[in-house]
Amino acid sequence: MRSLSFGEVDPETSLDVFKPDPEFHQNESKCQQLKRKILGEEDTDEQEQEDDDDDDEGEEKIIQDHTETDLVSLRRRIYLTIMSSLGFEEAGHKLSEIRVEPGQEMELCVMILGCCTEERAYRSFYGHLAHRFCLKSEAHRECFKNLFVQQYSTVHRLETNKIRSVAMLFAHVLATDALPWHVLANIRLTEEETTCSSRIFVKILFQELSEQLGIMGLKEKLQDPTMEQTFEPIFPKDHPKNMRFSINFFTSIGLGGITGKLRQVLHHLLHLHQEDVD
Repeated sequence: MRSLSFGEVDPETSLDVFKPDPEFHQNESKCQQLKRKILGEEDTDEQEQEDDDDDDEGEEKIIQDHTETDLVSLRRRIYLTIMSSLGFEEAGHKLSEIRVEPGQEMELCVMILGCCTEERAYRSFYGHLAHRFCLKSEAHRECFKNLFVQQYSTVHRLETNKIRSVAMLFAHVLATDALPWHVLANIRLTEEETTCSSRIFVKILFQELSEQLGIMGLKEKLQDPTMEQTFEPIFPKDHPKNMRFSINFFTSIGLGGITGKLRQVLHHLLHLHQEDVD
């Protein structure tokens, strides 16, 4: 290791002696003026105003932090209640006793879905719990409707296991009519407007609906004349390519039976096209 030589360093011993500045106040004033100029503080009044604003912002931050603390506490109570309950009825009863302010219903619904997706495999416990709160109030039902839209639009961010859990929970609340089927209008089943993840979601959703309702029960639901516009994006009739995609998709997952009406429309359309060619 190379040694350092301090032989040529000037110790400046004169600096060890304190010498009062005879113009201390003047120099201090100049220093403060320079500081205000650099920071853009032109006068004392503006500085005081900024100090007041800072105080107000500090108070707002304190209030916001307090609100965040309350939300964290609420989420923790909901989580612990769900995790410690032996069944969905017990969980539903205990959760109903937790004070939830108006507008915070979404916190409860998000926690139910979040706990569901954290399980290694789907548990019907969560479907029953979601069903219970969908029927409990319109506010909770609206929250789950919004959650369906959010989950489907961001489904590509989820792992396959989580996609399965989300799809099966929503299949349960749909099959039991706890959630209106109008939410399915958010699914447009075409090659261009679906991803691998969204197709997995739709596959599991409809397979589970078929499991719970039976193929005939599901077909009856989907052929309800009053719901035709709702299901139009799932069974599109705007172009033969999209019609074939929908038919092939459901056929490939073992649910070709629900595409009978769409097959008839496609057959009729192709027949008319052939006549025009002839």
